[in-house]
Amino acid sequence: MTDVTDADFEAEVIGADLPVLVEFTADWCPPCRQMGPVLKALASEEGDRLKVVQLDVDSNPATTNAYKVLSMPTFMVFRGGEPMKSMVGARAKRRLLEELADVL
Repeated sequence: MTDVTDADFEAEVIGADLPVLVEFTADWCPPCRQMGPVLKALASEEGDRLKVVQLDVDSNPATTNAYKVLSMPTFMVFRGGEPMKSMVGARAKRRLLEELADVL
């Protein structure tokens, strides 16, 4: 799982060949911390079909505001440079995979 910033969001997410799952996260967010192992496992298991990245909302306000992210964790799936799906709140890996099935 890769950390992205305002500076490299365009290259890492918008310009990616694979669909990209972005977790908008914050250090002070307990549910975000819970999602760490889930996202690492997802990145490892689905790496050939999905790129998984995280963006710290406090350090990267431009991207956070551009996509109107208000709650953490927010998950957005980008495909072909466009946001395809948005989900808010922590969830189990199985549920996350079910929700991602239509964009993979």
